[in-house]
Amino acid sequence: MKLLSDWHIHSRNSCDGACLMVSDLVREAKQKGVSNFGLTDHLHTPHNLPDIARSRAEFLSNDPSPHFHFGIEVSCVSQWEIREIAGGQHKNPVYGLRSGGKAGCALTIGIMADDIRKYQIEYVVGGAHWPMYVPMEREAVIRDYHRQNMFLAAHPLVDIVAHPWWWMGHWIDNNGKYTAEPWFDDFSVIPRSMHNEFASAAIEFNTVVEVNIGANLLNRQYPEGFVAQYLEYLAELQSQGVRLSIGSDCHAAHYDTDFEKTSRMLESTGITDDLWCLEPRADKKKSSTVAADGVPPPLNRSVCAGHVVLLGGERPSLRYKRSRRASGRARASP
Repeated sequence: MKLLSDWHIHSRNSCDGACLMVSDLVREAKQKGVSNFGLTDHLHTPHNLPDIARSRAEFLSNDPSPHFHFGIEVSCVSQWEIREIAGGQHKNPVYGLRSGGKAGCALTIGIMADDIRKYQIEYVVGGAHWPMYVPMEREAVIRDYHRQNMFLAAHPLVDIVAHPWWWMGHWIDNNGKYTAEPWFDDFSVIPRSMHNEFASAAIEFNTVVEVNIGANLLNRQYPEGFVAQYLEYLAELQSQGVRLSIGSDCHAAHYDTDFEKTSRMLESTGITDDLWCLEPRADKKKSSTVAADGVPPPLNRSVCAGHVVLLGGERPSLRYKRSRRASGRARASP
């Protein structure tokens, strides 16, 4: 298997220390043979929208080919923190508000359809990046992350669920490793019923699930046993009919992801190369046009692997997912 696409890449415009220049990405992706890829800088709440404006400007300044796409990675956050930040009482809430909320809070993402049209975002990656105000206890965190993943899989603006079951922060040991909680000592502590429910939601809402290279498969802080179990989990998702995408999650100054090693890992678990991919933009010139009012015109639509990928007046994933539910064809077409 040769991996030719990458739908999760961060530039120096992300808020978390990523430092890749878009010009270097374009050159180095070509050197690696990655022919279809997308830029996905971080947005947690509307506070980060200026970062997305800079990301879009740098993307356009590199005369992007129709095979290079503009996306975004959003985080699962709370409606409470969106309201709090909008009130202007919090200084520089780059990562939203990671304390002060209530467990079981109403979830949301920090972007709206109008923002997607304004910045001509072609696809949305959404991920769980932190627990939502629950106790740092294994079972509580598992339930919370499952709730976030389910929310993202069903969200009409989310096209790809990023790195399910990725974890960072609490429970890191003195050697900088994760060896036990919340699920690194045994991934099977997560009930199989949760995996099945998540797979069913991804299929029902025609949402893609990411194979994340940097955060999960090649994460040196994670134990080998966990990675082996996680590969089996991804293979099971694909066998159930969930469409998978590839994401390097590159944050480095150079695009140096080991796609060859990743390919061998996927093949060893039986994961096939039937992977999600955006079709090239049909009209490159139109995609870079901005109207006088600052809002770009609608983009042409395209379908790749049964997935609408470009923007019109209504968010295409919403329109497409609705049409598939109405027709009873929930499983993505090959």
